[in-house]
Amino acid sequence: MTGEELHQLLLSKWGRSFDVQLRRTQGKVFLQIMWKYLEQASFPMTEAEYLAHLEEVATYINAWGCTAQVQNFVTRTRERPRLGKAVNIPIDLGERASEWIVEQ
Repeated sequence: MTGEELHQLLLSKWGRSFDVQLRRTQGKVFLQIMWKYLEQASFPMTEAEYLAHLEEVATYINAWGCTAQVQNFVTRTRERPRLGKAVNIPIDLGERASEWIVEQ
């Protein structure tokens, strides 16, 4: 998965370029689809910065081997990012979970 493919996944599901973040909480890793999106005037990144950020997140998703897991979750979920409520996608790293440290 590339950053552009991740962007297209978000656009096709929700129609907006939502921000994404990787978070590690209580020993678990989550991909969070945040409520802010590129098309908002108050969005803190330029389009180029946003696409570079998605590329970085996609690199982690690929390295963890969980591309299909993310795609399936986004395709099937009925959740929607809304103000103050992100869509949390649990990333199953299996026994390799302790190998990865995600910046907070």
